[in-house]
Amino acid sequence: MAGPLEGIKVVDVSAVVSGPLCTMMMGDQGADVVKVEPPGMGETLRLPLFAKEGLPSFFINCNRNKRGIVLDLGQDEGREIVKKMVAEADVFVQNWRPGAADRMGLGYEALKAINPDLVYCSISGYGPTGPYSQGRVYDPIIQGLSGHTAVQLNPEFPMRDLVRNIVCDKSSAYTALQAITAALFARERGAGGQHIEVPMVDASLFFFWPDGGTRHTWLCDPQPPGRTLYEMYQLTSTSDGHLVYFAASADEFRGLCRAIDRHDWADDPEFYGDQARATGKTLEVAAPVVADFIAQTTTEDMIDRLRENDVPCGPVLSLEELPDDPQIQHNESFMEFEHPVAGKYRGIRPAARFEKTPQDARRHFPPLVGEHTEEVLRELGYDDGELKHMREGGLIPND
Repeated sequence: MAGPLEGIKVVDVSAVVSGPLCTMMMGDQGADVVKVEPPGMGETLRLPLFAKEGLPSFFINCNRNKRGIVLDLGQDEGREIVKKMVAEADVFVQNWRPGAADRMGLGYEALKAINPDLVYCSISGYGPTGPYSQGRVYDPIIQGLSGHTAVQLNPEFPMRDLVRNIVCDKSSAYTALQAITAALFARERGAGGQHIEVPMVDASLFFFWPDGGTRHTWLCDPQPPGRTLYEMYQLTSTSDGHLVYFAASADEFRGLCRAIDRHDWADDPEFYGDQARATGKTLEVAAPVVADFIAQTTTEDMIDRLRENDVPCGPVLSLEELPDDPQIQHNESFMEFEHPVAGKYRGIRPAARFEKTPQDARRHFPPLVGEHTEEVLRELGYDDGELKHMREGGLIPND
């Protein structure tokens, strides 16, 4: 098998990130994903930022392992072609605003009538109903609504900030992927097809809450004492840069004490005990001493000290340094590709390693606009005359 999803056919009419990243991962896992884009430039993520030959890097990073076709879904004939694709498909993914698919005749009930075994996934900002449901939305808007922005507070500069990557879009993509594969598994056990709703705000809240909600989990007053991770997370300055360390257990904290030559603390259970660390008393005393010691030590030397004492730690790598990190190299996390038109580029290897059904991110390059339109339409049974008619009517590209 080429991957655990080999033989699964996916029709992807989504755009930007939440849907395309989900379907890219399905493609990595062996599914045959056909991406449908509008005429002209194609979907929004093809904006010419860091682009070569019509392939922007942002688009590449969310759309490998797919075949791409262009269809004008504003025409009845374009929608009929999608329905013909759906008749042979296992999964349909869209992230239009709620109600748009129904108005186009491509909602769940319409496609279910064609293919009762279809797994239909709708990704939206807020969900199908509610006071915000028809609002336009992007990742930073959901960050503000789901708690992510509230906790982005550097203790030294306590101003709220955004997570500077699209954490909500990506967590929604992973949520959708897991839900789709669960629905496919349920279908194999006789449940048939079904409709999946993935509101970004819910996916992002679920992603945020395990650690971000610790202070707000108990419904009582006063709250039990403790310190949150977002209060503890921070970079540590060295004499020539920064590093990150995190001593969560008593043994790790004792190792930290030894690393800064405070063996008296390491040998004092009253100092490193769980209760003292949980209430923050230990940290109040130790933090300035630890910070001062590390500030006078180079990054390399301090990491050596911490690792020798089994304290979790690491350097703060620049993006340019990532490919050269020894562990990242060992894992072969980066892959390089030679696109036949755009040239050489790099991508990231799928993280899950399957023993018997390995993922293969090398099967297909990200598609050029409409690259596989004719190929897919011929598979559906359209002949030369019909393709000519479609070109003349602007339904598919002329070239």
